Amino acid sequence: MTGPVALVLGMLVATLAGGVWVGPALMSIGIVALEVYRDMRVDRFLAGDVWSSATSVELITLPLFILMGEILFHTRLSENLFRGLSPWTRRLPGRLVHVNVMGCTLFAAVSGSSAATTATVGRITLAELLSRGYDRRLAVGSLAGAGTLGFLIPPSIPMIVYGVVADVPILQLFIAGIVPGLGLALMFMGYIGWRAWRDPSLVPQKEAPVPLRQGLAALGQLVPVVFLIAFVMGSLYFGLASITEAAAMGVLGALVVAIVQRTLTLAGLWQALLGTVRTCSMIGLILVGALFLSKAMARLGLPAEVAGAIDAWGLHPFALIGVLMLFYLVLGCVLDGLSAIVMTLPVTLPLAVGAGFDPIWFGVFLIVTIEMAQITPPVGFNLFVIQGLTQEGIFRIARYAWPFCVIMMAFTVMMTLFPEIVMALPRSVRG
Repeated sequence: MTGPVALVLGMLVATLAGGVWVGPALMSIGIVALEVYRDMRVDRFLAGDVWSSATSVELITLPLFILMGEILFHTRLSENLFRGLSPWTRRLPGRLVHVNVMGCTLFAAVSGSSAATTATVGRITLAELLSRGYDRRLAVGSLAGAGTLGFLIPPSIPMIVYGVVADVPILQLFIAGIVPGLGLALMFMGYIGWRAWRDPSLVPQKEAPVPLRQGLAALGQLVPVVFLIAFVMGSLYFGLASITEAAAMGVLGALVVAIVQRTLTLAGLWQALLGTVRTCSMIGLILVGALFLSKAMARLGLPAEVAGAIDAWGLHPFALIGVLMLFYLVLGCVLDGLSAIVMTLPVTLPLAVGAGFDPIWFGVFLIVTIEMAQITPPVGFNLFVIQGLTQEGIFRIARYAWPFCVIMMAFTVMMTLFPEIVMALPRSVRG
């Protein structure tokens, strides 16, 4: 191990273990490494890099999609989702537990946040399921797993960050996330149905089926969500708006929904704006630090050095992906997923591309792996959200969510063996 590699790894462990904020930690590592091993004006390099990173046009979409999710959190969308979906799940094995998955899938299509998806859907579904006698482990675990779909189904905040750092078209990433997101949701529902079929005690006595007319009327509750999906993603996919314009339309659509539902208050709007500022500040600081560190590492030649060392192992491409999945699983136990992406991408992306994987495919792979990090203790954000809803212990919630984490691992294997699951739709759109 050369001096620069040892210095970067040593400072990384020391700063993060010492509780230093991720953004300043990454920036300080880059500054020290350049000061020690390069004769250059680091202050000018840092100032120019921070300015160019913070003023990137692509980053405008980030606060807009976050604001859209914050506004929707103060509406009645969670109640609408439960009332609109529950009549149609009563005949399925597992019955109303499927509302967790279906509700998270729909809300994920109008929110780029996994935590927001979990909190919005869970604040209604968990209380309803537990009060009706559904098994606590299945209800909580399914919400934890399905809530992670907020990262995979577009619009997705981590996809925007990945696109900026990796210089990959964000629209192509959004399109690539659709089929994997829906496929993962179907696998979650299949597992719920299988569990309920194997052990009928997990669900209460069969509820009376809802008449067809009443079920069709209940679909009207889904109109706000469908309106937003069509308004935002429809304009995006049909080329009527750029990604930034679609994000702005999303904020407008969220305001329309809040006004129509009469849930928009000055206090609620102020809280949404404050929440957006806090989230953007956190993500922006991490992103600026990570981009600076990645450029510092490039100046030191570290990515090529590490890539060459790993390439010397002679790993098969599938073995490399297996190592990376294990690496991100372990990293997700001590870092949030977004930080893990921006910290490691300068090294892992060249490795994946060198092994023959498309950068868009690798972006979706990374999103699925950080979805697992959302439900692995001790820093899984979804676990904290559900802890606030249920007052359960973090490790107990993680145990409930473990089967869904295993499903995500299996889905990652499927994506690796059959990359067209990810790439077919983007290629057809490009074609």
